[in-house]
Formats: sequence, structure tokens, C-alpha cells
Amino acid sequence: MVTEEPTENPVVDDTKSTKKPDPLTPFTLEILKVIKNAQQQHGLRHGDFQRYRGYCSRRIRRLRKVLKLPQGDRRHFKKRDVTEGHIIDKKADERYLEIPLMLSERCWAYAMQLRQEANTEPRKKFHLIQKLRKACVYALQLEELCQQERCDARTKLESQAYVAWIQGSLQFELQIWLKATENLKKAQMIYEKLASALPENEQAPYKQRVVEITPSLRYCAYNIGDEKAVDLLELRSQGVLDNFDALVSQSKQKTEAVLHEVQWFGIKIPVRIERVRLFLLSIEGLDESLIHAENNQAKIKILENLFIDLRDIISLARDVVRTEKQDQLLLSYLLSIRVERTSQRHLLLMQQTRKSQDCVRLLDIIIQQTGELSQNESIKDVKLAQDYYNQQLQAFKALRVYFLAKTQAAQKRYKEAAVLYDSASKALSKLPAKNKFLKELDDLLKSVRESVDVDKITAQANCVLDQQEDQIQVPQKVYKSKKPLIERLDEFREEPQLLSKNPNIVSLPPAMEPIPAKPLFYDLALNFVELPDLTEKLEGGQKKEKGAGISGFVKGLWGWGKK
Repeated sequence: MVTEEPTENPVVDDTKSTKKPDPLTPFTLEILKVIKNAQQQHGLRHGDFQRYRGYCSRRIRRLRKVLKLPQGDRRHFKKRDVTEGHIIDKKADERYLEIPLMLSERCWAYAMQLRQEANTEPRKKFHLIQKLRKACVYALQLEELCQQERCDARTKLESQAYVAWIQGSLQFELQIWLKATENLKKAQMIYEKLASALPENEQAPYKQRVVEITPSLRYCAYNIGDEKAVDLLELRSQGVLDNFDALVSQSKQKTEAVLHEVQWFGIKIPVRIERVRLFLLSIEGLDESLIHAENNQAKIKILENLFIDLRDIISLARDVVRTEKQDQLLLSYLLSIRVERTSQRHLLLMQQTRKSQDCVRLLDIIIQQTGELSQNESIKDVKLAQDYYNQQLQAFKALRVYFLAKTQAAQKRYKEAAVLYDSASKALSKLPAKNKFLKELDDLLKSVRESVDVDKITAQANCVLDQQEDQIQVPQKVYKSKKPLIERLDEFREEPQLLSKNPNIVSLPPAMEPIPAKPLFYDLALNFVELPDLTEKLEGGQKKEKGAGISGFVKGLWGWGKK
């Protein structure tokens, strides 16, 4: 035993000396999740980029203070970036990665703020680009740090996608379309792969970022030359195009289609105002954009964006119009566009609502606006225009009668509903089979034609049932009595008043009745009664004097007076 001990000790020492150090804990930074939560909580829900930029500055200051990585003191500044040494250190914190991320986000938020202000101050466009360049520098620093072995695969992928997105945004602003497309597609591909690899409850922000990148890619494809890959009106509704008039002007130069005049019911109207020309070019593909829209809400949004531009164009045309007939025709034409597109929007709203009263109200507005347009001085004597608007008015009035009938049927007024359904059916039958109505109006008329006869028969059947129920009920004589029920319990009468809220059952408070009181009186007649003398019948009795009446009786009764 003693000889074996020295041989065992060196073996133990060798194992201690060759023991490997503990592996470093991997870093995981969910970049997209971090920035999305920060943006939603600090201003970007309302588009306030200045507030988000202030949050990023405060967050950087707190991180440097906690991680003990200050940049000098109050008097002197000494730049200190996060390096590979901070990440490799055994006691390192994964929050080191958030410092370059917040620096990049702060520059990006400042650039987006400048983009909002560049609408009125074009010189801020240069400052915007400088801030995006700086954001790219910090994003590349973040990617270099995340490529270390200390970071896991998810962090590396997210850093690559973030850098590609920031660089694509910069190249988008610089109008370097090919490189912007490459970077944005790279970011989109990485986010799609991450969304497919992660559990379902964590996929939402990645799918949302993929959707946000798609319009920018389509705009880049349009500028590269793929004309079919983009829809201008849809892009604008998604917020990609900031200067829509300039884009329409570029597309006009590419196609060399200069719009000098328009035709309206056979009337040639020259377009002399440049902004009106650009607007008319922009709405040429409006119907196709509405067809390709996802749902009715997207169609309504496209039309509302159109109304914003149309309002400014009509205001400009009114300022330019003087006394020339041609300019008045142009203004009337623009007003007709507004009326027709407003009617189209109301028809889309009718498809969403379930209340027939709301449909009636919308149809009243449409009928009023269409009637005013048909009486416009510019087309009052044009037979083609009058025929077109008269057919539209007939269609809208027929629809109004139909929805009025539905309103009456909902209120169980079946007799009125049946009459209105019959009127709507006759009005619809008078409409021409071939017409040039809007697609939404044609679809609505088709559905109403299919259901109006069924609704009419249903209303008639309900009306007959109501009449039979009225005949089955035997009329009863109505008795009205002022006496309460408690006073006539021996009489049987059917009174509806007893089933009402104020039945006449008992009168409260009860009436006062006289009742007998306790008798208290004196017999005064006894003083005038003459009692017979009975002394003779008594043994040895002597004839007594007559009694003194009631006074003597009372004296003997209570024991006082003579005995």
C-alpha cells in the first residue's frame, strides 16, 4: 500500500493539468424581434421616428453604463467600439451586440425622419443618405461581431438579413436598382427561411418583414425594365411611392404617350394643364388594379388614395378655369370621374354591410350625385350622356326599392315589402340587358335579379299567414268597469285590463266606514215611570212613601243617603 501511493499521485496531477476549460456559453440575439418590439413601443406605431431615435440614444447610454464601456468622461470624448475581445471574453454579456444594433437603428430612424421632412425641404435628402450610410457602417460592425463562434446560427443569419436590408434601403434611395434588388431579395430569402425553421408562435415578425420588402422589390423591378412586375396604384397604396407625380412622368417618357386630349361622350376635351395630364395617365390602369386587389378593403383603399389626388386636381382646374368652354368641359369631366369613383366606393361598402338601411342611405347619396351630374350644363344636351346617366339612375333606383323592401321585411311589414319587391322586379326587368355599367354595379344587379322573386314570394306567404292568424282570433267584448275586482268576485268577465300593468283589483287605501262606538248613556225616562206600591204584599210591612225617582234609586245603589 505504501509503495503504490507515490505512483498514484502523479497520475492525479496529470489529469488536473490536462483538464480542458469550460466551453463558452453561446450568444443568441433575436435582432428582428428586438427592433420590432422597440419600434412598436416607442413611436413607430404612430410613425413618430423622432421619438424612436430618442429611445435608441437612451438605450445606448444605458447599455454602455451597465457594460462599463463609456466613451470618455464629461470633458473628454474617446471613442470605444465593441470589438471581438469583448465577445470572446469569458465574462462577456450578449448585450454587447445590442450596442451596434441600436447605433444602426438610431441612424435609420433619423433617416426616416428626414424623409418625412424632405417633402418640404429637398436639401434634407442628402442628409438622409448620409445617415443611411452611417447605419450601414454600424450594421456591418454588428455582422462582424455576430460571425464569431460565440454566436449561434440564428444570430448569424439575422445579422446577415439585417445588413442586406439596410444596404438595400440605402441603394433604393440612391436609385441603384440592381444592387438594391439583390440585397432586398437576399434579406427576404433569409427571413423566409427563418420563418419556416422557427415555431409558429415566433413566425409573425419575419413574415411581416417579408411582406414589407415585397413592394420595394416590385418597384425596383419596374425601374429595371420589367413593366409587368409592378402595379403603380397598388404600390402607392402600400406606401412605397413618395412622389407619385414624378414616377408617372417617368413612365410617360418611357412609353412616349403624351396625353393631349380626352374624349367624353364623343366630346373632345383638350388637356392643357400638365398636372391634369399626369393624373389622367396615372388612372388609366385603375380598373386593372382594382381587379387584382386582394379584397374589398384593398379596393376601397386604392380609391381613397385616388380621391386625395383628385381633390387637388379639381381645385387646380377650378383655379385655371376662366370663361373658356373647353376648360369648363375639363372641369366637368374631372367632376364626373369623382362621382363615378365615389359611386364605385359606395357599392363596395354595400357589399360589406349587412344592414339594408345603410344600403338605402348609400344609394340615396349615389342617386343625388348622379342626378346632379346628369344636369351639368356641359352634357345637358348630349343625348349619349343623358341615356347613359338615365340608365344608371334607373338601376340605382331599382336597387333602392329592393333594399327598402328588405327593410320593411325585417320590420315584419310583409304587405309593404311584397309591394316593394314587385316594384323592384318590374324596374329591373325594364333595364337593358347590355349596358356599360361598372363591374360592381353589374354584380349587384345580377345578385338582386336572382333573389328578388324569391324574396317577393316569401313576403307574400308571410302576409297570408298574418291574415289567417288575424281571422282565427275571435273578437271578444271588452268590458270596462270602475269597480275593483274584489267587489265583484261573483261575476266572471274577461277584461284585458287585468293583464295590463295597472289592473283594477283592489282600491287602496280602502274607504272609511262608520262603526258602532261603546254605549254610554243615562236612562232619563226612569224619572217619569210610576212604579206600583207593593207594601201591602209584604209581611208586616208598612206603607212607605213613594220613591224619589232615580235619585233615590241611585242613593240606595251606591250605599249613601237614607237607609
